[in-house]
Amino acid sequence: MRWLVLFLVLLNVGIWYGAEALQPPPVSGAVGEGNLPRVASLKSEAPPEPPEPASDAAGAAPVQAAVAQSQPEPPGLACVRLGWFENREVGEALVASQPLADEVGMVLEERVRELPSFHWVIIPPQPRPVALKQFRDIQRQGIDSYLVTEGENRNAISLGLFESRSAAISVLEEKKGQNLNAVLANFPRNQISYALVFKAEPDLAEDLVQAVEAGRGSNFDFIEINPCEGVATAEKSP
Repeated sequence: MRWLVLFLVLLNVGIWYGAEALQPPPVSGAVGEGNLPRVASLKSEAPPEPPEPASDAAGAAPVQAAVAQSQPEPPGLACVRLGWFENREVGEALVASQPLADEVGMVLEERVRELPSFHWVIIPPQPRPVALKQFRDIQRQGIDSYLVTEGENRNAISLGLFESRSAAISVLEEKKGQNLNAVLANFPRNQISYALVFKAEPDLAEDLVQAVEAGRGSNFDFIEINPCEGVATAEKSP
């Protein structure tokens, strides 16, 4: 009986091992799903091909733009200023005689300009009663004079204004010889004058200056022809 049981146990063990040997080998799930990379996908990506050069027709526009930028810009307007006119009426009459005056905006510009000082021979300011008495005495002697009645030299006695310093010094020495306590001072002076101004293209500006000078019949003290500031010009292509 024991031998029978041992035989059955050995038979079951043999059957179990035989079944394991007859089973097929396991297959990877990745292979079954087809996920293995292909050889082509393992190669590095090829660099992008450079763009084909533009045709002659396409490249013509940039070349033309470069040529256009290299050309000089047209000249701007010239601002002209010339003077002086000592009288407004004379200047206005000259403007009215120019056919293109309105087209170029020709107008008169008023300026208060400082002129060289006169050399002034005076008796310095004194208290008014003293100045009045001395002024009357000088007038009786026939000396040309006047009493200053306003300003910082009020109550001074003027004995003459001179453009020439040498002439003023000569008169000063003469008055001192007459026992007058005269001194030499500066007499500042300003003058209202008028300048002609307009704007035009450079060539036209030159022609108009010559026409205005011919109409005046004499030369101006100054003529200024300068490029106008802030005049818009054609923009360059980017």
